[in-house]
Order: sequence, then structure tokens, then C-alpha cells
Amino acid sequence: DVTGLFFRLSTPVEYEAMDEEPVDLVFLLLTPEQSGADHLRALSRISRLLKDQDLCARIRNCARRQDIYTLLAGPQTVDINIQPKSRAAA
Repeated sequence: DVTGLFFRLSTPVEYEAMDEEPVDLVFLLLTPEQSGADHLRALSRISRLLKDQDLCARIRNCARRQDIYTLLAGPQTVDINIQPKSRAAA
């Protein structure tokens, strides 16, 4: 199984991003060695999601963790199987 963790940073960090903008939305994928290409499919899907500037703006404006979860687990993420955790980033 692929496990993903999402973080919305309260203070953006400088990172050598292609757009040269500070980073405030972070997604971490954890996979077992034998997961094959599952991590690549998940990474591709997450990459497409976070390229959506409207979605990113909505995530940044969420006041509650559950609202972020709802955005990330909406119909556009049906093949990622996102599960909420009690200590998710807000």
C-alpha cells in the first residue's frame, strides 16, 4: 500500500522549486520496496492535483483540517484512496 501525508506549512520555506516560489504545500509518499509502480501512479496523480492553482488556493484558505481532507479526497482523487488521520496537517 502507498501511504501519503499532506502538510500545509504555516511559514513557506525556500526550496529550489522550478517556479522559484517558496513551498507551503508538501505531500510525502511512503511505499514498501515491493510496491512496484504504485508510487509512480500516486505521485503522478498528486502532481496533477497540486498543479491546479485554484485547488491550491482553496487548500491554503481552509480553516479546518477536515476541509483540506475534503478537497484532497474529492471526486478528482478517487484513485488515490486518501484516508484522514487525526493529526493531519492544517
